[in-house]
Amino acid sequence: MGRVTAAPSPSDATPFHADGGPVGVVVSHGFTGTPASMRPWAQHLAAAGYTVRLPLLPGHGGTWRETNRSTWPQWYAAIEDAYRELRERCDTVFAVGLSMGGTLVTRLAEQHPDGVAGLVLVNPAYGTKRFDAKLAPYFARLIRSRPGIGGDIKKPGVDEPAADRTPVIAFASLQKLWKVTAGDLGRVRAPIRLYRSREDHVVDDLSGQLLKAGAINTSVDEIMLDNSYHVATLDWDAPTIFEGSVEFISSVIGTQHLDDSGAVP
Repeated sequence: MGRVTAAPSPSDATPFHADGGPVGVVVSHGFTGTPASMRPWAQHLAAAGYTVRLPLLPGHGGTWRETNRSTWPQWYAAIEDAYRELRERCDTVFAVGLSMGGTLVTRLAEQHPDGVAGLVLVNPAYGTKRFDAKLAPYFARLIRSRPGIGGDIKKPGVDEPAADRTPVIAFASLQKLWKVTAGDLGRVRAPIRLYRSREDHVVDDLSGQLLKAGAINTSVDEIMLDNSYHVATLDWDAPTIFEGSVEFISSVIGTQHLDDSGAVP
């Protein structure tokens, strides 16, 4: 399993912006993480010519205590701000995310069903089977933190800059995000490319089941990752995700052009 750094350095927490062509991509990191977990992917998208925005989510990039003082509407607002900026600059906007980042961009597609052209999700979270996690809202004021969840990486020697503890108050807010997002999956119209690690020690298979059962008004193309743990964007299967996301975006844009021309896709 990958090592976890106790406190991300300022460079790890730096947002990533790249101005490219008329296709924009919103990129979101996960809970207790930083843009570092997504920067290689964001750089790959930028190299493909896309305009990319990868913000640092509020309350992240510092200590778990700071994360405990933030809530899911604040995290979502950062993603929506990035989306609105790209909508002003670009003709088409996609969104990609890891773990809670996948949840946030799914929520974005629910709130903007005609504005988000497609989603690429890596081990997104919409719920859990773990009984202890379900108790978080009841114990959040008594138990402020638990052991960290970052660094679930199979590839030796790879670090994920993430908090060394899991902030329980913030985690209880995350569960509220799960509930509203899972409940509105039927509002998603954007096609979805889902990458899911076969062995994931953070997000269990319930989330994939919820997505495929709830996203009834779009397509979910699921690809299993056999050589990565949860933080697959920094793991052995990262090239598969990066190259596959560019292929997916290109295919969706191609389909849109066929639709606009009146041809049958």
